[in-house]
Order: sequence, then C-alpha cells, then structure tokens
Amino acid sequence: MNGVDLARHLRERAAGHGFTLFGIAPATEADGFDRFAGWLDAGYAGEMDYLEQKRDRRRHPASILPSVRSVVMLGFPYGQTSPIHPHSGTKVAQYALGPDYHRYLWDKLNDLAKWIEAESPGCRAKGAADSAPLLERDFARRAGLGWFGKNTMLIDKQRGSFFFLAALLTSVELPVSTPHVASHCGSCTACLDACPTRAFPEPGVLDARKCISYLTIELRGRIPLELREPMGGWLFGCDICQDVCPWNRKEKLGAFPTNSELAELDPVELLSLDDAEFRRRFRGTAFFRTKRTGLLRNAAIVLGNTGTATAISALELARQDDDEVIRDAAEWALTRLRQRLAMS
Repeated sequence: MNGVDLARHLRERAAGHGFTLFGIAPATEADGFDRFAGWLDAGYAGEMDYLEQKRDRRRHPASILPSVRSVVMLGFPYGQTSPIHPHSGTKVAQYALGPDYHRYLWDKLNDLAKWIEAESPGCRAKGAADSAPLLERDFARRAGLGWFGKNTMLIDKQRGSFFFLAALLTSVELPVSTPHVASHCGSCTACLDACPTRAFPEPGVLDARKCISYLTIELRGRIPLELREPMGGWLFGCDICQDVCPWNRKEKLGAFPTNSELAELDPVELLSLDDAEFRRRFRGTAFFRTKRTGLLRNAAIVLGNTGTATAISALELARQDDDEVIRDAAEWALTRLRQRLAMS
C-alpha cells in the first residue's frame, strides 16, 4: 500500500476510534522548542520538574521513536458544558469526568500502531498522549489541526478547543497536511480577561504557577494564600478560559465517556475519605493524580469559598487531619467561611 492510500485508510480507522481531527506533520524538530525552553527558563512551569528533566527530548520526536519520519496528529473531543453541583457550586474540569484519558487514548493508539505495522511490514509505530516528551501542539498546528489561542490552547474552527491531542509516530513517510498558519482570535481577549487568578502574563503565555488547573492538580503542597479565594468552586482543574472562548459557543459533545458521579462530588463528604477509600474510588480517573492530600486540600478551599454552615463540622474534623497540607487548608477555609457567613 502506498503512502497516500495508507494515510487514507489510517484516517478512516482513526475516525472509527472517535478521533474527529486528523493530520500529518513531518518528523522534524519542533517549531516551538525555543519558545518552550524560554518558558521553562522563566520559571512558569512551577513544580512540574518533569518538564525540565525531559526538556531536550522534546526538541525532536526521534527521542520517542528514533526511526520516525511522520507524526500523525489526532484530536479526540469531549463534552464541554461545565457541570456545577446544585448544592455546593463545586466545579470539575470536563476532561476529568470520565476515565483517565491517558489509558483511554493509549488503547486506541496501540490499535492504530499495530494496524499500520501490519499494513506496512517492517515499519515501526508508537503512540503518544500527553505523557511522552513531545510538543503536541506544535505538531498539531503543523498537521493543520488548528492554531494557538491566546490562552495557549489549540483551537479548531469546528471543534473549538475541547479535545484531547494524541500522536502516532511512525517510520513510514506519509503525505503531510497543510500547516495551519493563521490565527483566528483577532482582538478578542475573553480568555485572558476571564481568568480569576491572572495566569496569563501576556497573550499566548501561561504562568502555570497561577493557573487553577496547576494549583488543584500539579501543586503538591499548600496553595498560595492570595490564590485561594480566586479559585472559587473549582475542585479539580479549570475550564474558564475555554468556556468563554467564542469558538466554543456551540455545544459539541464528544464520544468520551463520562461518569455523572464525578460531576457531583460533595466536598463535605470528600473530607471524610481516608487513603484507602480515596484509592478505591478514584483509581483509574484523573483525580488519582492529586492523591488524597491534594483532593482534600482542594475540597476544603472550595468549602471556604462556596460552602454553607453545614460544612463547619467537616472542616473542624479536617483541621485535625494527620496531613499538614489538609490541616492548613481546613484552617483557612473555616476562617473564610465564617467571614462569609458573618457578612450574609
């Protein structure tokens, strides 16, 4: 099978797996590597040390597959209306309302890799979804999937930005797609203006240290005091800069499975979880990344910002937790909640 036919059949097979976006980029050095390196040097990655540790590996996709000649970029959509718990105002980022997307996408990528290796004997293929040292957005733009928004998200005219990026690296040379070179954000600054923690020092640059997603997921210790109140009701992740984007106005539900229970987590109930129960309930989901410490810390802060008097007893118990980070968050939340109640 020649490269053109191989790419066509691969697109069809990828679509069958739910990848609605498909494009092919040449396997050359990442366009934005210097920009990425500068971002790291500015300290914007915060405590995400793994980005620095694998910095140089992100320069070229050959660090993942030495024989790579083509990078097939794929987009898998997910639902986009942020649900809010009717009683607590608790919010969870859309991508976290189902299984851990890494494993979910890896299974699909593994099937595509096996297929192309069978169709092109002697070739190699390897899938990558987020955790591999690949600058996915660079190759996605080069593959024609969209442009970089001012909130740093990749945006497609039809799908908006609510989609996962995944890559299939292969040693087969496939016909490349037309790169996306234009930006369609114009003078709009809705995403920048809506960020409650002011995490964008300039358009197209994210200071992760102020990003609610980073604070609720990647940060392992105490959340800075000045950023706790602006977090509002976000328990895990944040969709604000996507929710306000005009390119996301149309509801475009994807095939990513969701679990309604994850959209209705009660922060009061979460404060009673021990480590064993946390593991039982959240293994296999994105929440597992925060560990018990991070999730209960976040739950306490949410209650400080949005809770009612019924949360006081749970926070009083959390203030006695063995974990210092949870105790600190509970203490802050009690003070904040009592201030709010006194003003109401």
